Amino acid sequence: RKRVELARAVALKPDLIILDEPMAGMNHEEKEDMARYIIDLNEEWGMTVVMIEHDMGVVMDLSHRVMVLDFGKCIASGQPDEILANPLVKKAYLGEEDDALDDGTAAGEVA
Repeated sequence: RKRVELARAVALKPDLIILDEPMAGMNHEEKEDMARYIIDLNEEWGMTVVMIEHDMGVVMDLSHRVMVLDFGKCIASGQPDEILANPLVKKAYLGEEDDALDDGTAAGEVA
């Protein structure tokens, strides 16, 4: 059903499409199919895809750039590998504590 809705949305070939939780409620196989479709939209159709997604695995697998929000505040922005290594992201999403960041700011502050 979601793929049909997405197909309708892209029928007019927009330059940009915004997807809100496109993988929610899908099983593993459906997620893989949707992921391939999203990649095709970007790579083959040249469409910019902005995705709102809470599944960090999906985000890291599909994204070229990631912006992480924590309670509406941007705490990190960059390439997926940079985001995964960011102590603020680890703290917000994994509950890991860092006493201080590499740049000398206290945990919870944005450098």
